[in-house]
Amino acid sequence: MQRIYELESLMEGELLQGMLASEGITAHLVGRDLLGAVGELPMQGLLGLAVDDAQAQYARELIAAYNAALPLPGDESPDNYSGTLVC
Repeated sequence: MQRIYELESLMEGELLQGMLASEGITAHLVGRDLLGAVGELPMQGLLGLAVDDAQAQYARELIAAYNAALPLPGDESPDNYSGTLVC
């Protein structure tokens, strides 16, 4: 088992865990159970994503591609929101 990525938040971890699962990689959120101690523990380096050794390189490549992705055409924010409810 290798820790392959340091997470910014639990939400990012769950998102990446789901993305990796869709590619057949089982990922574990390391440090998830320690979040209740935030305030007493330093937040930096607390959360991480770990995968089996055999899948580590492929998982790193997938995360790098995900982080480098650009929005699809048409997904940009409009210049004017008048008359539109933005959620």
